[in-house]
Amino acid sequence: QVQVVESGGGLVQTGGSLRLSCTASGLRFGNNAMAWFRQAPGKEREGVSCISWNSGTTRYADSVKGRFTVSRDNAKNTVYLQMNSLKPEDTAMYYCAADSLGVCAGTWASGRGMDYWGKGTLVTISS
Repeated sequence: QVQVVESGGGLVQTGGSLRLSCTASGLRFGNNAMAWFRQAPGKEREGVSCISWNSGTTRYADSVKGRFTVSRDNAKNTVYLQMNSLKPEDTAMYYCAADSLGVCAGTWASGRGMDYWGKGTLVTISS
């Protein structure tokens, strides 16, 4: 049984930082690309970042480039999202997903290629 579990969300002030973690079990973590998505109330889901199976490729939404950094530790079955210079518009539920294809395909941000999803962790940025 595959489980994807996010953690690290919380309430921080504008300009602050958070590091999200996502641990996946029941799958060959090292073979999967991992991605972060977010969804704010009343808005569509947005692809935030993606990292390929060997960390050779990373992708970011334009809205987070230069502020967020994705990384992974295959020995720990964990992917991280370091979020700096946070803004109120970053407030959302953040979801982690796994793609057995292993690479961040051109359509990764749509989420359609993801095989497994976590239940999310809430990030709230106060102004």
